[in-house]
Amino acid sequence: MGELSFEKILVIAIVLLVLFGSKKIPEMMRGLGKGVREFNDAKKGMVNDFNEAKNEKSESAKTPSSITDVEHEAVK
Repeated sequence: MGELSFEKILVIAIVLLVLFGSKKIPEMMRGLGKGVREFNDAKKGMVNDFNEAKNEKSESAKTPSSITDVEHEAVK
């Protein structure tokens, strides 16, 4: 049931062609492609933001966070 065989894909394509016509299908596919592209761009942006925040956090952990830490390091 979960498999999409060639026959099932062919039946789906014929039903779509009958329901929407040959002119509407390319418009729908363009819209679908644009939506997928926007989704992937947003996903990449979120991953980049997460990685930047993660890097900033690890860099801030390496630097002294208070004046006493700086004074303590200066004494060494």
